[in-house]
Amino acid sequence: MRFLFSLFLSFFTVYTLAFRLSFAQEIDLDAGEQVFSQNCTACHAGGNNSVNPPKHLKLEALSEYTKDSIEAIKYQVENGAGAMPAFADRLSDEEISNVANFVLNQAKNNSW
Repeated sequence: MRFLFSLFLSFFTVYTLAFRLSFAQEIDLDAGEQVFSQNCTACHAGGNNSVNPPKHLKLEALSEYTKDSIEAIKYQVENGAGAMPAFADRLSDEEISNVANFVLNQAKNNSW
């Protein structure tokens, strides 16, 4: 019985680690910049917002509107809001993750 329990626990551990590692993805800020250039600059050139200027992509606005985390930015990109369209059907999960990391990196480094 102990052998079966140990065997089960070993398989479960290996499966869990493999499952988690398969979802881990490397962040590519250059790819995020490319996605941003191709999909976002029409409204967000230079980190600005041509449609709703107070909701720009600089850190103070991201913080004010609780968009200052990767998850919050990813949600915004995936689902859109107001005049911003949803991109979940146009961009892959990896592209969304990369662009979210690019946006937050630009904001945190005051690089807009």
